Amino acid sequence: MANAASTSLRADEGGMGYLTSLPRRLVVVYLPLAVFVFVLLFPFYWMTITAIKPNDELTDYKHFSPLWVVKPTLQHVRYLLFETSYPSWLWNTMYIAVAATVISIVVSVLAAYAIERLRFSGSRYVGLAIFLAYLVPPSILFIPLALMVFKLGLYDSKWALILTYPTFLVPFCTWLLMGYFRSIPYELEECALIDGASRWQILARIILPLSVPGLISAGIFAFTLSWNEFIYALTFIQSSENKTVPVGVLTELVRSDIYEWGALMAGALFGSLPVVILYSFFVDYYVSSMTGAVKE
Repeated sequence: MANAASTSLRADEGGMGYLTSLPRRLVVVYLPLAVFVFVLLFPFYWMTITAIKPNDELTDYKHFSPLWVVKPTLQHVRYLLFETSYPSWLWNTMYIAVAATVISIVVSVLAAYAIERLRFSGSRYVGLAIFLAYLVPPSILFIPLALMVFKLGLYDSKWALILTYPTFLVPFCTWLLMGYFRSIPYELEECALIDGASRWQILARIILPLSVPGLISAGIFAFTLSWNEFIYALTFIQSSENKTVPVGVLTELVRSDIYEWGALMAGALFGSLPVVILYSFFVDYYVSSMTGAVKE
């Protein structure tokens, strides 16, 4: 019995047994976690208190603390929602991000399936080329894309962004789905082929149902990149009613050297909430997509 207890103790020492004492848990777990949570949530706290601070508290640091609000007000929120085009900016951003994400996911699924499952000659090089296309900076691509947008008559319209965002969304989503499709056993597909299923039936009834976590993960990334995109939205959109949140907040709430800090922070806070909500709902699928699909 004593030998078994000592063996168990040595096993614990080699695993997580060193966290049994409170001081060690405090230093190894709780303190780093507290620092991480603080760094993660402090920007949201700063945006919130700045959005509800009166103008006199925003500029007078001698009599008011920058980290606290004495007399909260909704003046900046009211100005943002009812005296600017922010609601239309929010709708434009949502519409463009959803449309661009759907288009990118459809194209990426077809491309990733063809590269990973059809096994044609040079498929690996094609996959590498697609990933390298994602590494090209948008600041280089927006000039030739601007010429195409002008020639097609899409300037200052939502379709200018819906059709240009997939240029950087498709390479990334394709590369992500390639890795996920690779984790699905080939035996499932071979059995379906023996039973007479076509490639479309295999994709629709076998690959896609097994790839739901990967599809959600790629969709979240694509939606986030579309939501936060700035260069294309600044270049291809001119009218205030067609702008997205990142561009509208910067160009309409900053007038020369006058910064509407309260409205700016309120706009940034409201603009970040949809992405936060999206991640909170699908975090389990996102984590599971990192571990692959069906194991052998």
